[in-house]
Amino acid sequence: MPDLCFTPAVELLSLYRRRRVSPLEVTEAVLAQIERVNPRLTAYCTVAADQALRAARAATAALRRRGTLPPLHGVPVSIKDLTPTKGIRTTWGSKIYEHHVPEVDALVVERLQAAGAIVIGKTNTPEFGAGANTFNAVFGITRNPWNPKLTPAGSTGGGAVALATGMGPLAQGSDLGGSLRLPAAFCGVVGLRPSPGLVPIWPTDLAWDTYSVQGPMARTVADVALMLATIAGHDPRSPIAYPVDPRTFTAAVKRASVKGLRIAWSADLGVTPVDAEVERVVTEATSVFRRLGARVERAHPDFADLVEIVQVSRGARMAAVHAEKLPKWRDVMQANLVKNIEYGLTLAAPQIGRAERLRTALLHRVREFFDRYDAILTPTAAVPPFPVETIYPTEINGKPMENYIQWALLTYAFTVVGSPAISVPCGFTRDGLPVGLQIAGRARDEAGVLRVAAAFEAAQPWAHRRPPAV
Repeated sequence: MPDLCFTPAVELLSLYRRRRVSPLEVTEAVLAQIERVNPRLTAYCTVAADQALRAARAATAALRRRGTLPPLHGVPVSIKDLTPTKGIRTTWGSKIYEHHVPEVDALVVERLQAAGAIVIGKTNTPEFGAGANTFNAVFGITRNPWNPKLTPAGSTGGGAVALATGMGPLAQGSDLGGSLRLPAAFCGVVGLRPSPGLVPIWPTDLAWDTYSVQGPMARTVADVALMLATIAGHDPRSPIAYPVDPRTFTAAVKRASVKGLRIAWSADLGVTPVDAEVERVVTEATSVFRRLGARVERAHPDFADLVEIVQVSRGARMAAVHAEKLPKWRDVMQANLVKNIEYGLTLAAPQIGRAERLRTALLHRVREFFDRYDAILTPTAAVPPFPVETIYPTEINGKPMENYIQWALLTYAFTVVGSPAISVPCGFTRDGLPVGLQIAGRARDEAGVLRVAAAFEAAQPWAHRRPPAV
């Protein structure tokens, strides 16, 4: 029998159909793995074992009836603790909501359960997802399975650790500046930031927001495509949602090829220093695309004004969502989050308007760039995993960071223009730490991004090594 904790979702579904294994057996195996591994790493902050086992028994009984099964029938999935789950504690990583239990599921949870997925529990996040190091005052620190002294990044750090250690094959997460991609890179798994509106978000205080999105994480590109197909598409509760044929995502990863594609490659996008070891690993990975028949050349759009766009939009967004919490809760909120909110409160309309004009000009530069290229490759993170005590890197290659967000600009660059972007494992540092390759593409071309990622993954069978913590 295969190792059920590390069997991809696509293969689990095949095993179910052939009656080789049951959803109950898989769920029990995952829960046992959580009991064994999670105390050391804190990937899960809340485990819904009883609810998961009830769902697994029902899914197993449904197999015996031999009817048509939903696309994720009996597949375990974790939900980020920013996402409401009916009857399962949801804290947003904040003391403010430490004991909060929602009465309704978020839309993405509705869709996953309608597709047959079994919710195992909630994964840890920094407070309100604000930060790329996963820790909070409610549940503490989430640790990297490749070296528990290091961070898994954030803010979907718990989900990435759960995947890397066999505590479930699928993880739901969210991404503002890199929160699906950076943890994927630091933990050696796959994370996709979809185009805004592809995965509708409800409930949300900012229904027209195009910065924060929700999306899938998994250990393989095929599993990411499968999960995306179940959560994408129009819903009237989201005004920016749009219809899509989900079959294009799963079709894209079958017999994927990059032959003849025009692929750009940039180590730094002109916006940040990049750790020398990370650059070495990713540069070596680009040779794979040439070997597969793609035309690869060094090029990138002009990302001038990116820092101003990021800082103003982030501050304004944090103030819009969280400013009303400050008078009562300031003393128990994460310090950097408070700084973000306070900066947002200093912004005036002309500053916000200027940032949006700059963002529009950047959008068109990137759009014109993708008239010439099918995809662009970069490191996902400018640095390898760093110590858990470090909130964010303050220098790279000895060069001080100009601001707290500079080290994450490689991912934020594609956030602000709405491009889909995926992180896939591409190698390891000399210290044995995973490095992620980011692949970004044209707006709403998730199929193209998945196709490129799947072709690369197929050429790198070593990419899915298990971390020492397992």
